[in-house]
Amino acid sequence: MSGSKVRLVMAQLSFWVGDIQGNLSRIRQACEHSAERYQAEWVVFPELSLTGYPPEDLLFRSSLPDSIQQALDELCRTLPPDMHVVVGYPEYTNGTIYNAAAIILNGSIIERYRKQLLPNYNVFDEKRYFSEGDAPCIIESHGIRFAITICEDIWSEKPARQAAAQGANWIININASPYHIKKLHERESVLTQRCQENNIPVIYVNMVGGQDELVFDGQSMICTKDSGIIWRAPAFEEGLFLVTISPDGNTIDVSHEHTPALSEEASVYSAITLGIRDYVQRNRFKGVVLGLSGGIDSALTLALAVDALGPDKVEAVMMPSRYTSGMSLEDARTQAQWLGIHYDCLSVEKPFEAMLDVLSPRFTDYPADVTEENLQSRCRGVLLMGLSNKFNLMVLTTGNKSEMAVGYATLYGDMIGGFAPLKDLDKTRVFKLARYRNTLGRVIPDRVLDRPPSAELRADQRDTDSLPPYEVLDPILELYVEENLSESEICARGFDLSAVQQVIRLIQRNEYKRRQAPPGVKITRRAFGRDWRLPITAIY
Repeated sequence: MSGSKVRLVMAQLSFWVGDIQGNLSRIRQACEHSAERYQAEWVVFPELSLTGYPPEDLLFRSSLPDSIQQALDELCRTLPPDMHVVVGYPEYTNGTIYNAAAIILNGSIIERYRKQLLPNYNVFDEKRYFSEGDAPCIIESHGIRFAITICEDIWSEKPARQAAAQGANWIININASPYHIKKLHERESVLTQRCQENNIPVIYVNMVGGQDELVFDGQSMICTKDSGIIWRAPAFEEGLFLVTISPDGNTIDVSHEHTPALSEEASVYSAITLGIRDYVQRNRFKGVVLGLSGGIDSALTLALAVDALGPDKVEAVMMPSRYTSGMSLEDARTQAQWLGIHYDCLSVEKPFEAMLDVLSPRFTDYPADVTEENLQSRCRGVLLMGLSNKFNLMVLTTGNKSEMAVGYATLYGDMIGGFAPLKDLDKTRVFKLARYRNTLGRVIPDRVLDRPPSAELRADQRDTDSLPPYEVLDPILELYVEENLSESEICARGFDLSAVQQVIRLIQRNEYKRRQAPPGVKITRRAFGRDWRLPITAIY
């Protein structure tokens, strides 16, 4: 049927990695809803929606190809009639795997598209799994020629030019594009460039949801040559969004209002809460428990956890030692009361004394040092893991990126846990995010925001006893870790040589700690974890 409007639904949804049947059910439900509510002729799902993204080495499991084929067969049998459905899936052909899209219509796959550009940088490792496609895919519907592309394809000139050469009127780009702070601006710039180069509008459909370190932020978009980004879906929310395209392909109507971009603090906060929620729920924990110290890191972690899961699924434990200040005790109790969570105070003095007693024959004639400080932290770790085991609560680690970078954390102590919400937030951003959270409703006491940071593992301790001030440390970390600059390049930015050398030395010495740290949400361009692959043992 030509000459009539095309009603296309952008399915910005969350898909669980490996849950083929669950993802299949979500796809079918979305198609049925789109047919009933919108009378949609097209429904477009994100990249690898059948498997979730990234499936990683699950792709090598011998049973996966059959599961994928069975799911595609079921979709062909059960989807509404006269509906084009674009589904991302891994295509297994003659011993080769492609990152592919199937276009299903009236009981059969009428076309397949194979992703041409395979990202192999930062968190992406697609060349380990997939082979490259080389051909465009054009589907004509109601007189409009739609080209299908997948994620990275839109970041390069070639696939869009292929589509234009084949007479495409529109490009549909399906994505599993993870969040970081500058990513939305980068996407919008690329989409605008592709539109202008080829005079073809782009429908950009992105996944949403948390997967280990990655969070997919949605923010699906429509971009045109003359106007740039004309519509954007909400960030970090699922939804089915109807786009109506006129027969000439030039007039566009969207059923939902355009969503303004979030502020940096709002987007970071939303990303971390979504990451916590999906990680805890998908790993089947009843809730979380964390150590609440009266400091800024644990205070922010607690607020994030409550916002992600609700107060009934969050427990906090203050574990004072002889060095814990009265202010810390008061502020921890106050925040717990404000947030309405279950709160305990369990002293580590007895287990700490017991450990000192057991070790005293070996420690005789040796002065107290960082060893005794770390024993206190490890006592706390044992208590938290005991609560975790008994009550099926995931331990949230409260350390930040600044600490993880330079090793200012105790292995098997405050580093224990299942998930680290602040892992990619340096201390400067921790303070910014805590203040942002208080603008939504005061949940962190003012003294926690104003006091000098301290681990409180010895008398009158301050973080600056061991580290440069955070206003010096954090910019150096950003330049070295995220921008990959050398010592001389960082110094050329105006930083003191001795401070730069100290920070780089600490980063290099503590790779063994970071390799044993729990995962956490990726926020910056380069996070510790799958983004950061340095040898533990190296002289460089």
